[in-house]
Amino acid sequence: MLVAAGGLKFGPLHAVGYSRRVPQPTRRTGDAGGVTRSARRWGVGLLVLAPLVLSGCSLSTFGADPSPTTTGRETFHLWQGFTIGAIVVGAITLSLIIYAAIHFRAKRQHEDSVPRQTQYHLPMEITYTVIPIIIVFVLFAFTIVVENAVTALPSVSKDNTIGVQAFQWGWRFTYPGFTIVGETTQDPILEMPEDENVRIVLTSLDVVHGFYIRQFNFSRYALPGVINPFTFNAQRTGTFFGQCTQLCGLYHSLMWFRVKVVTPADYTAWLSMQQARAATLSASAAGQAVQEQTSAGVPIRPDYGGGTN
Repeated sequence: MLVAAGGLKFGPLHAVGYSRRVPQPTRRTGDAGGVTRSARRWGVGLLVLAPLVLSGCSLSTFGADPSPTTTGRETFHLWQGFTIGAIVVGAITLSLIIYAAIHFRAKRQHEDSVPRQTQYHLPMEITYTVIPIIIVFVLFAFTIVVENAVTALPSVSKDNTIGVQAFQWGWRFTYPGFTIVGETTQDPILEMPEDENVRIVLTSLDVVHGFYIRQFNFSRYALPGVINPFTFNAQRTGTFFGQCTQLCGLYHSLMWFRVKVVTPADYTAWLSMQQARAATLSASAAGQAVQEQTSAGVPIRPDYGGGTN
C-alpha cells in the first residue's frame, strides 16, 4: 500500500525496514590527542622551567630553627625533608584529583552516556600501593638515623659534664667544684664551650619538668628519680633561651634559664674563676651550710614573708 502526500509516494514503514534509533555520540579522537599533546608540552615546559626557578630560591625553614648544635641541625634537616615530602605528595594527589574532576566530567552532549568502566587495573593498583610503602620506609629510615645521632653519648671530658636538676620552680646547674642555682625569674645561665661535646645529666628533685631549648630543637623530660643523659655540641657562640615546658605548679611560667655558648678558652677561664670563688665561699660557715644543703639535693629557696593585710 502506497501513501501519497504532496506528490511524493511512501511505502509502508515496515516495508522499507525503518526502525527508530537513538543517535549515539561519537568519540572525537582528535580532541583527546590534542589534549594529550598540550599536556605533554606543558609538562616538558615545567620540567625545564622548574630548575631555573628553584635555583634562585633558598629552602624554607618551615617554622623550625636551623640550630647551632650538630644534633639540632640534623633534626632540622629531617623536619625539612618531611615537610618537602608532604608537599610533593600533596601536590601530586591534588593534581590527580583536579585532573580526574576536569577530564572525566560529564559533557553536555554526552550526559546520557555511561563512561567506560575499568576494574582491576593491576599496574595502577600495584603502583599506588608500593609507592606509599616505599615513602614510609624511607622516612622511617631517616628518622632512625637522626634519633640515633641525637641519643648517642660520645665521650666527654670531666669539665664538660654538667648536672642539671629541675625543681619547683627553678634550675640547678652542677659543674665540677661549684653549683649555680636560680629560681623564679632569676634566669640562671648554663655555660658551655663551643665545638666540644658537653654531657648534660638531667633529673628532677620533685615533680616532672620539661627541659626545652627552642633554638637547639631539643626537649627532654626531667623526671624525679630518673637520670636522663644527653650530649650537646654547639657550633657557634651566643646566648639561647630555655624554659620548662611541663606544667609543674604555680610558677611554672617563670621557670626560665639561658644557655651561653662561649669559646673553649673563655669557658676554661670562667670555670677556673667559679671554682676559686666556690672554694673561698666554702671556707666560711655560711658557705659550708649552702654547700651541704645543695649537695643533699635540697634547692635553696628564698624566704617569702606572710605579710600583713
